[in-house]
Amino acid sequence: MMQDVPAGHIAAIVTDLEMTSPPADPGPAAALVRWRNPDLDAYRALFREIGEDWLWFSRLSLPDKALAAILHDPQVELYAGPDRESIVELDFRQGGSCEVAFFGLVPSMTGRGEGRRLMAAALSLAWREGVGRVWLHTCTLDHPAALPFYLSCGFRAVRRRVEVEPDPRLDGRIAPQAASHHPVIR
Repeated sequence: MMQDVPAGHIAAIVTDLEMTSPPADPGPAAALVRWRNPDLDAYRALFREIGEDWLWFSRLSLPDKALAAILHDPQVELYAGPDRESIVELDFRQGGSCEVAFFGLVPSMTGRGEGRRLMAAALSLAWREGVGRVWLHTCTLDHPAALPFYLSCGFRAVRRRVEVEPDPRLDGRIAPQAASHHPVIR
């Protein structure tokens, strides 16, 4: 079945992935620093730098109060690389599980094996007493290597959905020239 996406919108196929036991050997881990109570503008700047070309916009759409409620929640842990070149956000608000809510590297760090080291660090932080499931999602707007990467790290696909949203390039949340590999349809 094919369905039109309204003009001014984007569509993505979202894949949810999970693992129900820690990997035997995740490999060497990247250095991460806990980022407690982040300044919202600094967080948004890193979020934008990492994800703008992949149309990450969900956190850019949130008002300060709503974003602070997530990032300052004691069950949400935010980590960044020592030079703020990466981000790992772990959400423990669902009992017994950890969502890797955001995971990414600035563009200059991709393609060098740093993602695997970052995932090893994320998994070592996520798997703790009481956690029986670590999960995340990716979509067709993300880097083309994202889904194969997550599968190679030991995650397995468990659900697929279609998400349709207003195109964030048309209302200023994302730069109009971002993600040129996904044309804007007005």
